[in-house]
Amino acid sequence: FRPARPILGRILSVGVPIALQDGFIQISFILITIIANRRGLNDAAAVGIVEKVISFLFLVPSSMLSAVSALAAQNIGAGKQGRAKATLKYAICIAVGFGAVCTLVIQVTAPAVVPLFTDASTANGAAVIRLGSQYMRGYVLDCLFAGIHFCFCGYFCAIGKSGISFFQNLMSILLVRVPGAWLASTLFPDTLLPMGLATAAGSLLSVFICVTAFLLLSRKEKP
Repeated sequence: FRPARPILGRILSVGVPIALQDGFIQISFILITIIANRRGLNDAAAVGIVEKVISFLFLVPSSMLSAVSALAAQNIGAGKQGRAKATLKYAICIAVGFGAVCTLVIQVTAPAVVPLFTDASTANGAAVIRLGSQYMRGYVLDCLFAGIHFCFCGYFCAIGKSGISFFQNLMSILLVRVPGAWLASTLFPDTLLPMGLATAAGSLLSVFICVTAFLLLSRKEKP
């Protein structure tokens, strides 16, 4: 068993940024949970419930990331750059459509979804339902924006530019997600809606970075 350094280096150049990206995402979720826990028991319970619901909704955007990464890489390997970009386009359409439906549905059904995880007949349960509904209505927008930048992440990994994916996630966490959640918790102690919107705003920044990077890469390919 003798590792080939050039091949191993190419694998690590793609894999290490992805691993670091996933690690930072988990750290950001931990920090947001800490912020919510400091607000009180009801707030912490509401955030925990919404995180479980959102993680279920994120199955589709996450699958789009994997699908774009695999299909785009296959087409690029076959010299079909146009097909790779078409894969990205259609995946974004699917992700945006799914995210838009989820956003509209949750705006109406949030007060009915949260009670599945708590007792609405108690005072604390009613408070958790109220706070969870607020947080979910803001957070569900992340399902729309994240679907877009997930697709771009899959494409960047397929072309060997996973560093871009890592960069946009890092900027989102450092500039918007964590500081936004902290500011929202400090400035709006009676509602969780701004905290949910802060998470979605982080994904919106990621979309902007991804689109900018994609346009720059496409411009370099034209000559």
